[in-house]
Amino acid sequence: MSSSASTRSTSVTSCKRRSCKPPSSMDDASGRKPWEAFRPDGVIIFSDILTPLPAFGVPFDIEEVRGPVIQSPLRSEECLKALHPIDLDKLHFVGESLKILRREVGGQAAILGFVGAPWTIATYIVEGGTTRTYTTIKSMCHTAPHVLRALLSHLTKAIAEYIVFQVNSGADCVQIFDSWGGQLPPNMWEQWSKPYIQELWYHLSFSNDLLRFLRLQIVSLVRKKCPGTPLVLYINGNGGLLERMKGTGVDVIGLDWTVDMADGRKRLGSGISIQGNVDPAYLFSPLPALTDEIQRVVKCAGPRGHILNLGHGVLVGTPEEAVAHFFDVARSIKFDTIAEDHLREERKLVV
Repeated sequence: MSSSASTRSTSVTSCKRRSCKPPSSMDDASGRKPWEAFRPDGVIIFSDILTPLPAFGVPFDIEEVRGPVIQSPLRSEECLKALHPIDLDKLHFVGESLKILRREVGGQAAILGFVGAPWTIATYIVEGGTTRTYTTIKSMCHTAPHVLRALLSHLTKAIAEYIVFQVNSGADCVQIFDSWGGQLPPNMWEQWSKPYIQELWYHLSFSNDLLRFLRLQIVSLVRKKCPGTPLVLYINGNGGLLERMKGTGVDVIGLDWTVDMADGRKRLGSGISIQGNVDPAYLFSPLPALTDEIQRVVKCAGPRGHILNLGHGVLVGTPEEAVAHFFDVARSIKFDTIAEDHLREERKLVV
């Protein structure tokens, strides 16, 4: 994938490398680098979405069973005082990792950045870690909306600066993960997640206070400093949110594997690019079945504006042979033929 991926088709998924370790130890556990193994169009350093939290005043621990744990969840105005502007010096290892990867791949692949959306980050900060119910933060929408909005606004500014930092360190494109946005009913996502992601194009008469609030939107902030950087938005369980996601101002919408690709393309239209959405479980299937599914997804996505990828992350234990096969099939696809088939089928529908 290249920096122009938002306007063209591309035949290969992104690879991941982890930046939880110092830059000097970036190789994966087996010593075999994904970039060297698969040569994808895009390479992503998988930095956990919680990585920047300590840099703006939210320390956390990782426990073996519970995962991320925040000892002092933020649920009151008093807790807001612990927050401070993001200190990018504390994230220097992310920048160094991106620069190292940039040198490794040169101009042969795009480097992808990686951040969590404000709502998703807020779920961890308010709940104190992972949760299955999201009852505390959902309740705050009604019991302490001013506190939650203040937190989301702070996160928006911090995440926007973090995106710009990654772009300045070598990222060609940045994916925003609203992983838990799908846990909200669509009308609540419209109120509590979308406004902190989107770029507003409207020229209406707002109060000064609201204007100050609107200027904090992530896409808007990033567009000012990195106008040519494509932004991708992914939400896990986004079938009920596609049309709303389109209104955020991002360049690419990532579809998870539960969305029918043909239906997703129809609902979003041809004016925005899409990414996805092969079910990761297919990589455990016989290779011919994986081949058929890749070809089906590509055909349903149409001839332009599609980034072929999985509809979620690679699952633990996925056979490396299947990953290699995914790339081989992707490279073998003749997009011109797909375009011709797509137009032929459209003409049949018109007739």
